[in-house]
Amino acid sequence: MAEKTIFSMTGVTKIVPPQKEILKDIYLSFFYGAKIGVLGINGSGKSTLLKIIAGVDKEFNGEMTYEGHLKICYLPQEPVLDPNKTVRENIEDGLSEQIAFLRENDALLEQLGTVTDDDLLAKIMDRYSFVTEKIEHLDLWNLDRHIERASFALHLPPQDALVGPLSGGEKRRVALATVLLSRPDVLLLDEPTNHLDALSVSWLEQFLRDFQGTVIAVTHDRYFLDNVAGWILELDRGHGYPYQGNYSHFLELRAERLKQEKAKEISHQKLVEEELEWVRSGSKARQKKSKSRLAQFEELCSREFQQRAETQSLYIPPGPRLGQDVIRLENVSYHYSDGKNLMTDLSFTVPPGAIVGIIGPNGAGKSTLFKMIAGKIQPSAGVVHVGQTVKLAYVDQARDHLDDSKTVWEEISDGLDFITVGSYVTPSRAYVWRFNFSGSDQQKRIGSLSGGERNRVHLAKLLRSGGNVLLLDEPTNDLDVETLRALEHALVQFPGVALVISHDRWFLDRIATHVLCFDGEGRVEWFEGNFSEYAEYHQISSNDDKKKRYTKLRDGE
Repeated sequence: MAEKTIFSMTGVTKIVPPQKEILKDIYLSFFYGAKIGVLGINGSGKSTLLKIIAGVDKEFNGEMTYEGHLKICYLPQEPVLDPNKTVRENIEDGLSEQIAFLRENDALLEQLGTVTDDDLLAKIMDRYSFVTEKIEHLDLWNLDRHIERASFALHLPPQDALVGPLSGGEKRRVALATVLLSRPDVLLLDEPTNHLDALSVSWLEQFLRDFQGTVIAVTHDRYFLDNVAGWILELDRGHGYPYQGNYSHFLELRAERLKQEKAKEISHQKLVEEELEWVRSGSKARQKKSKSRLAQFEELCSREFQQRAETQSLYIPPGPRLGQDVIRLENVSYHYSDGKNLMTDLSFTVPPGAIVGIIGPNGAGKSTLFKMIAGKIQPSAGVVHVGQTVKLAYVDQARDHLDDSKTVWEEISDGLDFITVGSYVTPSRAYVWRFNFSGSDQQKRIGSLSGGERNRVHLAKLLRSGGNVLLLDEPTNDLDVETLRALEHALVQFPGVALVISHDRWFLDRIATHVLCFDGEGRVEWFEGNFSEYAEYHQISSNDDKKKRYTKLRDGE
């Protein structure tokens, strides 16, 4: 199937209330085996595009053509699993087709041992040959091993754990493992790196590079796009712009496109000004050509040169003056009642001006550390000291408390025209605007927002207090690349201290002055430098034989 177009999208337009075109006349086709990253600001239609390709969203104008019978697997941002079944049972539900082949193989073998009729035996043999060929092609003899490898690499909960009580991140990882193991022709992945630690992302990158089918991934993880994507599709003001190459190459090509677009816009504006001068002049030359000249002016004025809806900046309100004594941990340990140690004898001092990137596997104790610093829980042993001048602003991962019935402005401002931000009183709409919600966007209902837009609302609400020490738990989840750049700039310019839990390696490289690494086995390491410097120091890579966690994932073991 290599070098063959397997999918085409022709003139696709998607309109959402109130009559907004988020996708405009999209033309798209791709080959079998293509690896495509989809970029665009929050609300630009990235998730909608995946839903349309997956056949989930059928309310659109235009045509789609699939070549032959394609098996498409789709990972949405909020996957639906059966809460009353275990992790293993949910995975097997998603692999029902493969498991059916294995069961049919067993049944056919049993029939071959009992059937004596030659004609029936020949039919059974034909079917048996077909089924075994399928099993060989899909490598289903090793299905249990593949499930074990994916479960370990993605840090899934125990196979017998019920899905209902799992966290949102755990459920997403179960769903991700299921679609990867399904061996489809096309993988549609909406933010696949969310809730994955750095080593899990490295494993996923290698898996997708080795995957022979097509991958279309919406993601904000720029290293992921650099390492996996062969094409970038940018959604900008409803239109689709394809670029061949990875993320770094995309940046160069996109800069050139925007430069050309700016030149056209300047030329267009110059023509408008010249025509306007002629219209105002009341020239005596207005005779036969005057009507056509006026029509040309009206056409120039109405021509679409939309302003790019980029996130120019994000606003982190400054807190009160911060002294030299910030946060200090002395021999801190924390363990659960069952004896499991999250951290043992942890000691470090956060200096003024630091931005600490906190990394490590899910469940290793990163969020627990934040809760101890915030005073929500106490350590099992040791001292957590917070300086007297410290005012915390704690932004956790939970966004469930947002009221879907409220508008963006109502949710952030509590319906007040003036709000207190830190130690200042400011117009609420101006504050909301600083999080890239324009006048019309402020009237959107929370329930209609994309994941990234909800995250910006969440940030705006919880940063209102104006802390001088920020505790940010996975702030990059679902944010588009433009907003990530703005957040990076805001954090670097922030006059206080920030502790940031994140698996986004590019983000940590841009902001971190220190790294705090949890290894998942109770050990925690403090390092001065950003993520790349830390990784180089420890020679971390997905192929590093010293990484014990992934030793048993190698082929042949």
